[in-house]
Amino acid sequence: MDTGRNRGPPAMGVQVESVSPAELYEVVVGACSQDISRIQASSTRLKDMLDMFGTYDALQEIASRRNFPLSVRQQAIIQFKNAVVSHWRSRKLLSDEHRARIRQRCLMFVDEEDDTIAECNEVVVAKLARSDYPSQWPGLISDLVTLIDGLLQQRYISMIQDPHDTLRLRRSLRLLKCIVKELSSIKLLNGIRAMAQTVEQLRTPLKNYYATMSNTFSAGNINIDSLASQSTYDNILLSHLVYKCLTRMDVWVWNKMGRSSQPLSPEERARNLASVEELFQNCAAQIKQLMSMRKDIMLSVKQQNLLTNPQVQRTVSILTRHLRTYGKYFRRLQQLSQERFVALPGSGELIMLYWSQIIESTNHDQSDIADSDEALYPVRFLVQGMVLFKDSLSQFTPVKRNGTPNANTLSEEFVQNAIRVLISRFMCLNTGDLENWMADPEEWVNVEEKENDQWEYEIRACSERVLVQLCNQFSDIVVPLLAATFQQIGRKSFSMILNVYRSSLKMIAQPPADLNAVVQKEALYCAIGRCALRLKNVIQLDTWLNGPFNNEAHDSNPTYPIIKRRIAWLIGKWVSDDCLHPSNTKIWDILVHLLQDRGAGSDAVVRLTAATALRECVDSTGFDANVLAPYLMTTVTNLIGLIGEADTLESKRKVDQTLNTVIEQSGMLSPFLNFAVKENSTPLGPLVVPLVRDSLSPQLDVDALKLWESALRNTASVASINGNACLRDLFPTALELVATNLDLLGTVTSIIESYFILDAEYILRTSAKDVFLAFRSAFSNKLVDINAKDLIQALNLLIQVSTSDMWGEAMHTSGLFAQLLKVLITGEADTLLLTEHIYLFSRMTMSDKNMFLQLMSASAPLLNQQETKLYDLLLDQWWGKFDNMSEPRHRKITAMGIAALVSSGRPEVLQRLPGEIFNLWMDVFGELKEAQEQASLHNEQAGSEPPSPGGLVRFWELDAVPSSYWADTEGTPEYERRQALYNKDPIRVIPLVGYVGAQLREAEQIIGGAEMQRCLSTTDPTVLKQVQDTLARG
Repeated sequence: MDTGRNRGPPAMGVQVESVSPAELYEVVVGACSQDISRIQASSTRLKDMLDMFGTYDALQEIASRRNFPLSVRQQAIIQFKNAVVSHWRSRKLLSDEHRARIRQRCLMFVDEEDDTIAECNEVVVAKLARSDYPSQWPGLISDLVTLIDGLLQQRYISMIQDPHDTLRLRRSLRLLKCIVKELSSIKLLNGIRAMAQTVEQLRTPLKNYYATMSNTFSAGNINIDSLASQSTYDNILLSHLVYKCLTRMDVWVWNKMGRSSQPLSPEERARNLASVEELFQNCAAQIKQLMSMRKDIMLSVKQQNLLTNPQVQRTVSILTRHLRTYGKYFRRLQQLSQERFVALPGSGELIMLYWSQIIESTNHDQSDIADSDEALYPVRFLVQGMVLFKDSLSQFTPVKRNGTPNANTLSEEFVQNAIRVLISRFMCLNTGDLENWMADPEEWVNVEEKENDQWEYEIRACSERVLVQLCNQFSDIVVPLLAATFQQIGRKSFSMILNVYRSSLKMIAQPPADLNAVVQKEALYCAIGRCALRLKNVIQLDTWLNGPFNNEAHDSNPTYPIIKRRIAWLIGKWVSDDCLHPSNTKIWDILVHLLQDRGAGSDAVVRLTAATALRECVDSTGFDANVLAPYLMTTVTNLIGLIGEADTLESKRKVDQTLNTVIEQSGMLSPFLNFAVKENSTPLGPLVVPLVRDSLSPQLDVDALKLWESALRNTASVASINGNACLRDLFPTALELVATNLDLLGTVTSIIESYFILDAEYILRTSAKDVFLAFRSAFSNKLVDINAKDLIQALNLLIQVSTSDMWGEAMHTSGLFAQLLKVLITGEADTLLLTEHIYLFSRMTMSDKNMFLQLMSASAPLLNQQETKLYDLLLDQWWGKFDNMSEPRHRKITAMGIAALVSSGRPEVLQRLPGEIFNLWMDVFGELKEAQEQASLHNEQAGSEPPSPGGLVRFWELDAVPSSYWADTEGTPEYERRQALYNKDPIRVIPLVGYVGAQLREAEQIIGGAEMQRCLSTTDPTVLKQVQDTLARG
């Protein structure tokens, strides 16, 4: 490679290294290697080189060299495509010469044989055109047009078909298509101007091109023999590319005409409208011929079995795609402005043309309608026609919007026939639907419930929307028809009611005896559900609940899951649309039966649909929890079981939503949990544990944690009964969530606290180190600050409910104590968080000061500090953060904790006794004295009993417990457990004065009376006397 072409970067700003093209080539070669280590090294180096001056120019140069290995060229163009656009304006990485060479080189790829390289180049050209055309790349369009024009002249005028020239023409047209598409998406003024310039430049020549090119595959020039010709395929493909450019510009102009923010002059609007109308009318005429030609071709292809020929298959496929592009063009015009679309000359005839194709398709076998380019009637083609028909129905109503009669209306016979076709042919479950149902029931249900997103692409869902629109626009015809048909079920045949249609739905109204009759009836039920709002005043669905629906829901016919699924859907639809009141108990009889039925006449699809219908009914207006109450336990139990049976996350999520809605809307969460966890605690594990396990995944985890938390708060025990699954089994999962799931850490910490209160001894005996490792992992994350306080409080609770022999060793071996100590002594965390550390350490020293001393000693080497220094830093924080403690109970635990440290006799502690520690104690002693006086005064005024001994208990009773302590457990057994812990908390029940006196005496025993006197000798006499007097009074 020429290494001299890359000049150094401009001598300004930040200096960057210039790339070596030779090295870059070797790195790209290495990235294509089969050697994993070489790939990794090359990938790392390539990432660095992308920040070098000249790299992008060199990458494109590598990709353009035809003598280089194809894999190397592909790797180079992919790397170039992925990064060049975002760095295109960087003067550190590209010079103006680089950009000019890259633009010039882009057009050299028009004869590229490899599709990957060509497609990457198309992306680059389109993106660069967005920023550079026309200011920096003025010749882009004109150069392409010149090239295309010459190639078209040679192919279609001179009739010279050279494969190489065909490749160049195809690449050039694809480039033009990508450029036009990119420019048409620009919203800024400069981009709009660029697109307007492009339209003016290309509109006329492209129309002329297409007029000439499309003749090559007209009915007179294409036949069954020419389908296997590469030339025929190329002619259709090239015309297809030109047509896409042309319609993209036309749609842009159409959209621009409708923008009030950018009004056009009358002359420009008239010119643009004339251009759009001209293309529209030409396309409307051409598609009629194209539809007819393709149908004749496909009938011959099918008769002669020519699709086994790959070239015929390719030709048919591109012809079908070209036909669909017409429909996309019409649909886009309609989407942008229905009102202007219906005003286009010939739009009504076009809509009826498409509808005629839909009607004609019903005269053929179902196998001729498929989602395939090779089908006689491709599904997507028919759906295009349905969508166009649906959104144009308003122009055919008997009365226009302005109230005047409409001469161009649809007859009653036409509407009735449309209803017949939709219900009898397109709304029925076909063989493919039923096969998918049987192969993967859960996926089938999930796809069905996503119909709102897919209705413009799926023929059954689309036909349902067309039915609804017909019902809305022609309700005087459709409503009586549907109502009469529905009412006659069980007495007369559907064909008798719809005899004007010459219906093929024979015997649908009678009990279905075969699969065809079942799917026909299912389609009718679907129609009734879709048109619920129009039918609610003419159909009394309540009576159906006690009759046909109830009978069919309990029928064991093996084909009846089809009917049962639709009955569940229909009930949910009518209730959610306020067409059926949820107070009717038969609703719940049927839905709960369908939810729990596992007989031959039911399956997973029925149960999942029933679960969704239950949610819709429970979440509806007018829902009365008392009506559901008798079914609540059965419903909840079966929903939990259904979650366990479901294989997919989506299915579990939907059933879980129903479960939550049922429990929340019924207002019976606590009764349900109380029932499950008190005298009937045995069912809790088998019910809740699998539910939580199955639901702990993204999208479901919040709901699972809510149930988990509620179960723990309401249970009496987490241990197993009779070997069944129990809440204790879930504790390892809770630890995993503490360590890894920051998003839900608040709720998980609450769950951990519940476990500590219920099962601390078992937890610490079996998994103490795992507990502390999980907490350490959580604390190690920089994002944990918001939940760190809760975690410390959970540890505080654990220390309160256990003994040091359970947690001491694990606190050290896990590294958690050293980590907590480091946070405190460095003092860099939030002040409130640091005070929580002090409360925890106070609790630990009160529990076992010797264990605390051992932990301090063991942490010194881990923190690379002398033990004496650690104590000094610890005590600095202990005293320094005391003024930040506002709650009396926190100040008391801090005073008791430092007293426990004093009793150890550690010199680092005792040397602070005369100053900081005495001052700390005197502050708390003063608060206690004031509280005692207030309590005595209150008792005297109230004539009540004298205050409790020392006034301490009375003081803490007056000091309200913060609501955060109860953690929203009011009304649950856990509230009582927390109340019991609070009542026997040493901080609450042990008098501070007596406790401090005992700790001082213990320290004196350790160090001796003489040494104690020496420690106290430096104390301010006044302070010392106050301390002694307070301790003497007890």
